[in-house]
Amino acid sequence: MENNSANLLEIRNLVKYFPVYTRGILLKNQTGAVHAVDDVSIYIGKGENLGLVGESGCGKTTLGKTLMYLEEPDKGQIIYDGIDLVKAFRSKNSAEMRTVRYGIQMVFQNPYTSLDPRMTVYDILSEPFIIHKNIEKKEWKNRVYDLLKMVNLEEYHAERYPHEFSGGQRQRIAIARALAVDPKLIVADEPVSSLDVSIRAQILNLLTDLQEKKGLSYLYISHDLSSVRQITNRVAVMYLGKIFETAKTDEVFTKPLNPYTIALLAAIPIPDPEKQRTKIILPGEVPSAMNPPPGCRFNPRCPYATDLCKQKEPTLREIVPGHFSACHYSEKFL
Repeated sequence: MENNSANLLEIRNLVKYFPVYTRGILLKNQTGAVHAVDDVSIYIGKGENLGLVGESGCGKTTLGKTLMYLEEPDKGQIIYDGIDLVKAFRSKNSAEMRTVRYGIQMVFQNPYTSLDPRMTVYDILSEPFIIHKNIEKKEWKNRVYDLLKMVNLEEYHAERYPHEFSGGQRQRIAIARALAVDPKLIVADEPVSSLDVSIRAQILNLLTDLQEKKGLSYLYISHDLSSVRQITNRVAVMYLGKIFETAKTDEVFTKPLNPYTIALLAAIPIPDPEKQRTKIILPGEVPSAMNPPPGCRFNPRCPYATDLCKQKEPTLREIVPGHFSACHYSEKFL
């Protein structure tokens, strides 16, 4: 992981496990733990859009919630703009906590559940002003209208309730809410997965336009690789709580150096019925995150696995400049 002053966010050796219990007669006993995020290190540069991809259940959303401190990490560091986020929240440093909450906002996956149905759009968008006290009350109305215009909605929409909007419009409102305190980083967790294809394009274009106008950085979490390629500068590939590959977006899509990434890319549909492509069908199911396999976590499904893969876990290493892969045999894919 590159470490320099140009990085807005740095995650270092982050660990988040969820304990699993069985209930006894009097007490519940911990029988294991789900390895949701396991020793992950990534960074996001200022004005950069990092895509985080992987199969469902690989830990993407947990990573996003942990860096927002919606989930408390077990180990590791999260450095936001020079602030140790974990230390700030554990020590209840109100000034640093407020800076972090100003600087990082989240757009959740489902706009149907992330907006309070009892509040009007005006109430939803002005609530951050009440909490953060960053704008005088006499300016709230104009600021709400500016936010609506920013996401291509109209002023009269401010008086409506969430149920009166389409899914795409709801997600625009969620994006406007995230922009209310002028953040530097937005964690976008599957922001278009519940939307129609035509609406997805509109939301992706909106995110791109906002990034150019406001200099935002994004952590764009998705399993939709086509949208990831459209909107991101760099990609990190995640599997069973581990980062398996990270590089510039074009490099990952044109020259992947990890068997898992190759298998993911092979699953992308091509809109050309006559074009032939070798399909990679991975055997078996994703192993349990409670009991990851020894060695490389992908070895039970990997067509290139050897005894070394079953015994020794590969480290995330730089194969070519700026291109990192966690595979013992990444060089063979050059």
